[in-house]
Amino acid sequence: MGPTYVLACRTPWALAAFANRRERLPGRWHILTAKADLSRESLAALRPRYVFFPHWSWIVPAPVIEEYECVCFHMTDVPYGRGGSPLQNLIARGRRDTVLTALRMDESTDTGPVYFKVPLSLEGDAEAIYRRAAELSLDLMERIIAEEPEPTPQVGDPVLFTRRRPEESRLPTDGDAERLYDHIRMLDAAGYPHAFTDLDDWRLTFTDASHQDDQVSARVRFTRRDDEGTR
Repeated sequence: MGPTYVLACRTPWALAAFANRRERLPGRWHILTAKADLSRESLAALRPRYVFFPHWSWIVPAPVIEEYECVCFHMTDVPYGRGGSPLQNLIARGRRDTVLTALRMDESTDTGPVYFKVPLSLEGDAEAIYRRAAELSLDLMERIIAEEPEPTPQVGDPVLFTRRRPEESRLPTDGDAERLYDHIRMLDAAGYPHAFTDLDDWRLTFTDASHQDDQVSARVRFTRRDDEGTR
């Protein structure tokens, strides 16, 4: 049957990418989708060769990182962009492309040694980018399994990103049409706080943006602010 691998993932696009490739992936696989599923005890019986984290928002317990080779995927050219909300932080800085980095997890955030880096386009809305990154993550997982490379330490001066707060999804009140378009699209993914503004008793959320010349079009949803819990 070959080695055992674990996929720890919470997003539908990464799980869909895995399902599409499962038949060609070697070994035995176990999928974890909830924070409570991941522990030293739960992995002890599986004895995985690698534990892959293509999209995982929770802190990984230190004993898991210490005892197993844990691989995560980060949307920046680390050490640039260590930290939270990399997609949004990159687009807010005007970036149109980046790299997806596969790195071994250690005790700090995004500081571990690097297996591989591959180009990643930041065009399209957030969900399209996440789906693109999920496919690239599977490519990197296959390569790591096949080659079993030794990761190399990061080189350069760190630039840290901070995780965005829901309030930062509010529409900007300055800037040009491109900035407005970028703001809407970088938040347009399932499970993320969409771009919004408030109008009296209503909260307006924006998705499906397009941009041409100095105009931005988007789909707008009106919800009473009491219903959103925003009073």
